[in-house]
Amino acid sequence: MEKCYWMTAVVLLGLTVRWTVSLNSYSGAGKPPMFGDYEAQRHWQEITINLPIKQWYFNGSDNNLQYWGLDYPPLTAYHSLLCAYVAKFINPDWIALHTSRGYESQAHKLFMRATVLIADLLIYIPAVVLYCCCLKEISTKKKIANALCILLYPGLILIDYGHFQYNSVSLGFALWGVLGVSYDWDLLGSLAFCLAINYKQMELYHSLPFFCFLLGKCFKKGLKGKGFVLLIKLACTVVASFILCWLPFFTEREQTLQVLRRLFPVDRGLFEDKVANIWCTFSVFLKIRDILPHHIQIMISFCFTFLSLLPTCIKLTLHPSPKGFKFTLVSCALSFFLFSFQVHEKSILLVSLPVCLVLREIPFMSTWFLLVSTFSMLPLLLKDELLMPSVVTVVAFFIACATSFSIFEKTSEEELQLKSFSISVRKYFPCFTFLPRIIRHLFLISVITMVLLTLMTVTLDPPQKLPDLFSVLVCFVSCLNFLFFLVYFNIIIMWDSKNGRNQKKIN
Repeated sequence: MEKCYWMTAVVLLGLTVRWTVSLNSYSGAGKPPMFGDYEAQRHWQEITINLPIKQWYFNGSDNNLQYWGLDYPPLTAYHSLLCAYVAKFINPDWIALHTSRGYESQAHKLFMRATVLIADLLIYIPAVVLYCCCLKEISTKKKIANALCILLYPGLILIDYGHFQYNSVSLGFALWGVLGVSYDWDLLGSLAFCLAINYKQMELYHSLPFFCFLLGKCFKKGLKGKGFVLLIKLACTVVASFILCWLPFFTEREQTLQVLRRLFPVDRGLFEDKVANIWCTFSVFLKIRDILPHHIQIMISFCFTFLSLLPTCIKLTLHPSPKGFKFTLVSCALSFFLFSFQVHEKSILLVSLPVCLVLREIPFMSTWFLLVSTFSMLPLLLKDELLMPSVVTVVAFFIACATSFSIFEKTSEEELQLKSFSISVRKYFPCFTFLPRIIRHLFLISVITMVLLTLMTVTLDPPQKLPDLFSVLVCFVSCLNFLFFLVYFNIIIMWDSKNGRNQKKIN
């Protein structure tokens, strides 16, 4: 009973923080003619309720795709339609065809913010609570602390309730998928993850770990027996869920192709805006987009992404485990973010979700990563006038993690999960005992750099010849941090597998 009381209090605190942030500005507020993501979500409601379903993804006199054309999968469109029905009931002017373009009012802002909160309450927050309650070998107090830290993660709150998006829906479905496959509810987990992909195509960042983990389970059961039956069931679940989501767009071949073209707009280029991945950072020194042909850029990004995630995926297939699955989700999502084609700064949230799931295992490194992930979106948050909520939520999150997990006391080789790696290195370099100390120093340097860059961005004007100087520096520093984390998580995954085999020999 006491556990339910405290968990309810944590959820209420998380909701309070979310609603407080929602009182601030949003993307494109009062900035015609294109406005921002807030207007994009409103416009999709306008399109889905006023036009036949066959016109949703096509350019036309009533649907100018250059003005926030629908470019997310069908489930997002259905969600927009559902919201549009409610909006029409309250005030039809909010979604009137053509005349509602750029509509802004306090009542409409309240409605839009409420739709995000309701989606969060129905999908993401219950998944977080259930995940934390199902954690094994820890006390009730630690489970509640874990839920508190995940629900206070500032990156997701600032983007969904400040900037304005519905990331909690796709991430919530993905988390339900993680819960399902981790506790052997494989069909339900697969269904949930299919819903995540059909809500936002960026959930493909998580697709390979799901595929490899489930395939590994099938191999483990034996492909000539129960494993083959499970494989067939999983295949049928995935195909059936995709058919149900895409059914209205399967009536004509051109319909299907047009939706796919909208979901994967390769013509937009290697990256957009200032994103903290390798291509945007490298373009400071060499303009890749101007030098290399478009198809070569696609091939290079594909090769780098595939090669960077291949080892961990092979390991997960051969040695499937819930712990390995969570860490591989982090590694693969980070590889996609750093190396794949057409990445947005907000895509770092796809890495942050699985990092939240390993917060208990490696609290020091997880907290550090989640701070960097929020910092990497600083140019976007400042553009949306979200400096104050950003500072407050980041400080609150850091305090929650520091007090709940005593993160500064969790920096030994064993608690960083680097003991097996260090032992392997010490076979060749016996003096290799300083890794935890190096990591602590790197953390200090990283935090100081982020604080100084934030202060400089807010207080100083960039040189006239370099108007994007501070944004580029934020991306550069964040990218260096992310490359370090990619190496770190890959070491954990690969050496954990080695340690597991050695442990079996010992037993």
